[in-house]
Amino acid sequence: MKNLSAQRAGRRALMGLACGLTAALALTACGANSDPQGESEDAASASAGGSVVVGSADFPESQIIAEIYAGALNAAGVEATTQLNIGSREIYYTALEDGSIDIMPEYGGNLLLFADPAATAESAEDIAAALPDALTAKSPDVKLDVLEPSKAEDKDALVVTAATAEKYDLTSIADLAEVCGEITIGAPSTFQERAYGLPGLKAKYNCVPGGFEAINDGGGDITLKALLDDTVQAADIYTTTPSIADNDLVVLEDPENNFIAQQVLPLINTDTVGDEAQTVLNEVSAQLTTEDLLALNREVSGDEKRNPADAAADWLAEKGLAG
Repeated sequence: MKNLSAQRAGRRALMGLACGLTAALALTACGANSDPQGESEDAASASAGGSVVVGSADFPESQIIAEIYAGALNAAGVEATTQLNIGSREIYYTALEDGSIDIMPEYGGNLLLFADPAATAESAEDIAAALPDALTAKSPDVKLDVLEPSKAEDKDALVVTAATAEKYDLTSIADLAEVCGEITIGAPSTFQERAYGLPGLKAKYNCVPGGFEAINDGGGDITLKALLDDTVQAADIYTTTPSIADNDLVVLEDPENNFIAQQVLPLINTDTVGDEAQTVLNEVSAQLTTEDLLALNREVSGDEKRNPADAAADWLAEKGLAG
């Protein structure tokens, strides 16, 4: 696999040859890069633990984890900044490929299906094992990889109100399939195409909803309101969302594993995220739990409405990762 550093080195070698042919070419070519070693020094600095950019998707939990990653890195002496609310996976993955960001908090199962829609792994262990090859196949010219998965898991889930569950006698998605044509599902617009979204519901449960409402708030307050006022009868809401317990919502069981394991883990560009930074991120993953995500989400999305950076800072201090 060709990597970006090798390509850059090749370009510098050709430039040096041009400089040696004629003085005129030397003035032109060498002038275009007055410090021919600057680029390699920058890359070496990043690889050794230099400045990195941590991105996040456009929902609170991703922002919190991004702030945790950046805070832990800064505390360990690796300069890190954040670029939050980038958007959906399709958008932030491109940002990783083009070098706009270096690190993203990710969810193993959905990342695998994004990289390889035909993947069959379902367990956390099998997903982690399959990801490196899937990422290489999807992005052969960029060194993307995942680090150690955490114990923390946050899965997509189909959620209904207690009243809807009682009305249709629902405990699982298999039950929902029996009345699927009568209901409207609310979810992000990407749910219409992603493997675990409408295509997965049709393939695994023969569930084709009578309607679909695109709600792009990551299962947040707008989705909750639509569910509670019966605009939609089922919604895609993440399992670590406090509103599930707060509103006595029912998470439908998924016997066919449409929503596969979703351990939180860092997705990185190994050309720019060095060994020191990787060690720090693995230390974070070793301590992050599902219970932590529930508590952090409640702080940020609940009545407190805390800033994600403040909630992250307190978590780092509690875990001894604040320096």
